[in-house]
Parts: sequence; C-alpha cells; structure tokens
Amino acid sequence: EKTVPIPEKLNEWAPRPPPEFVRDVMGSSAGAGSGEFHVYRHLRRREYQRQDFMDAMAEKQRLDEEFQKKLERNKMIAEEQTAKRRRKRQKLKEKKLQAKKNKLEQKKQEKEPDQSQEQGSSEDDEEDSKEEEEKEDDAEEPSFVMGR
Repeated sequence: EKTVPIPEKLNEWAPRPPPEFVRDVMGSSAGAGSGEFHVYRHLRRREYQRQDFMDAMAEKQRLDEEFQKKLERNKMIAEEQTAKRRRKRQKLKEKKLQAKKNKLEQKKQEKEPDQSQEQGSSEDDEEDSKEEEEKEDDAEEPSFVMGR
C-alpha cells in the first residue's frame, strides 16, 4: 500500500566549461604575487580535469560505436543463416510435394493403363531425368533425420 520512492538516474559529472572572459590576467612584466600560484594551480587542475573528461567521453563514444557495429554485423550474419536455412527447408518441402505428385500420377497411370501408355513413356523419361538430377544434387538431402 505504501509508495516506494524510486531513485532517479544520477546525472553524469561534467566539468565546468572554461571561462569565456578571464578577468585576472597576469602580466609578464610584473612579478607574480605569492597568492597567484594557488590561482594558477586551481586553473591548471580544472583544465586537466576537463581534458581528461573529454578524452573519456571520446573513448566511451568510440566503444559504443564499435559495439553498435558489432551488433549490426551479428544481426546480418544471423539473418543470412536464417535465410539459408529457410531456402533449404523450402527446397525440401517442394521436393516432398513433387514426390507426392509423382506418386499420385503413378497411381492414376496404374488405374488407366490403356489410355496413358503412350504418354507414360515420355513422362517416365522426364521422371528418370528428374530423379537423376536429384541424385546428383546431394546437398538437398538433410544431414540428419528427425523423428528417429
């Protein structure tokens, strides 16, 4: 019944941008005071921090781009494999349908031997040539048999 507070995502730390206008410019003709070293040290530390941050962001962006490219490449490879397997399944399906049609035609020919003897000889030649082509193409046969 109580509401649970969900913490929001913390924003990434980002350095302050460099000043657009520097007011306390040290001249080259006068000697620097004892307090100027600390000001210089803080400015230098802040600038180094900003540069390190920019380098880290560039590296992170580069890694993200490489990761996205790798994902795309893996996706393309998976799609190619899927398409290849789909073609193989389709060929097997067509081969089974063709075999079924041939079987039905043979049954019809057996029922009507008088009428189709003349046509049967030419069709038998065609079927023999198809069977020879199928025997030559060993890639059509699956490497394993399911259901056994």
